[in-house]
Amino acid sequence: MAVTFFSMFFGAGNLIFPPLVGALSGRAAVPALVGFTISAVGLPILGVIVVARAGGFAHLSARVSRHFSLILGVAIMLTIGPLFAIPRTASTSFEMAVVPFLPSGARPWAQFAYSVVFFALAFVVAQHPDRLTAVLGRIMGPILLVMIAALFVACLVVPHGPFTAPTGVYKHDQLIQGFLDGYQTMDLIAALYFGIVISANIKELGVRDESRNRAETGIGGLWTGAMLIIVYGVLGFVGAVSETFHAIDPTTDTGATVLTNLTSHAFGPVGLAFIGIVFVIACFNVCTGLISTCSSYFHTTFPRMAGHRVSYRVWSLVFTLISLAIANIGLSAIIALSVPVLEFLYPIAIVLVALALFGRVFTQRFPRAYLWTVLGAGIASGANAIRGLAAVFGAHLEWLDRACALLPLQQVSLGWLAPAAVGLVIGIAISIAERRRAR
Repeated sequence: MAVTFFSMFFGAGNLIFPPLVGALSGRAAVPALVGFTISAVGLPILGVIVVARAGGFAHLSARVSRHFSLILGVAIMLTIGPLFAIPRTASTSFEMAVVPFLPSGARPWAQFAYSVVFFALAFVVAQHPDRLTAVLGRIMGPILLVMIAALFVACLVVPHGPFTAPTGVYKHDQLIQGFLDGYQTMDLIAALYFGIVISANIKELGVRDESRNRAETGIGGLWTGAMLIIVYGVLGFVGAVSETFHAIDPTTDTGATVLTNLTSHAFGPVGLAFIGIVFVIACFNVCTGLISTCSSYFHTTFPRMAGHRVSYRVWSLVFTLISLAIANIGLSAIIALSVPVLEFLYPIAIVLVALALFGRVFTQRFPRAYLWTVLGAGIASGANAIRGLAAVFGAHLEWLDRACALLPLQQVSLGWLAPAAVGLVIGIAISIAERRRAR
């Protein structure tokens, strides 16, 4: 079951971001990877556990309100679906499998042609999602692990220079920056929907007692977390070694560039071809799975639009076409746009997971804490997301910058913590007052 969990979590983003962290942090890779592991492993595993205990993410988020549950669910599905995660599968596989062999000047048309074929095939296969699980769990997961092990061994035996000094955003505060870059795996917000699925799978294996099922979910999550920690450590080391061969541009290059540089140096064209094929297959399977997941969610949640029935196939076609358009803006642009959105969603998800860890206390004694804590975190993280999106498009909202600068820990991108704490206090106070009036 732990291997299955690992396959569910480990996609293209999990392959490209740890090497980038290692390459940019260099000699400071350890604290950077510790921060990355906290947000990319610790929080998702906690998310799996608390969602299973709550009986599903819809039940957990409904503790804030039913409308909030619907809005957040749609936002998460669009984020891990057609706006960012699905387009990233095509962009990442193109960067790894095609770009190293392209002549100069051929990239725009080649990327468009590749994306059309990639998404056309993904759309067809996504119409039969039940056939993907065996391929992902039994074939692609082991192949990816073997590939990572081969890269690790190559880094041990191929001579390389000393690790470089931290560059780019990792010049300072490596622990915090690693924590923030862990958002890019999107695993926490994905885990909010994985938890109930994992619990159901364990139930199918015969563990039907509720308390035992929760315990087994937790054990499976811990084993998955251990696997992810090892793999992220290995990929971070691979990235640090790669940087000693080929320096990257912190503003434009990605983890795909880091892996391409190392593979080319260690194995030559054969290595590039091998890792490219693996990325194409892995990204293709993840893409079809995400198209299926998002289409199923919207088909179930919105079976009719404007008085007309909307089928699963229509939703999947819409999401495929949106993903095709976004994929062609390039991997770096997709990552840049996703950062502000994830900086908005992640604090809300973190707050929900943290409160759910003490579910009985807050659900029974201080139920208003959910609404007010999420509201505090959401206002602050939303303001920062607006700033981030404006900056991506070259704009600067000085009044909003000044307002956000007043928040404690804003300089390390954790300005949402204080408003969340204030909201928690307000929620507890309102709950106590309501309980006294009820007496």
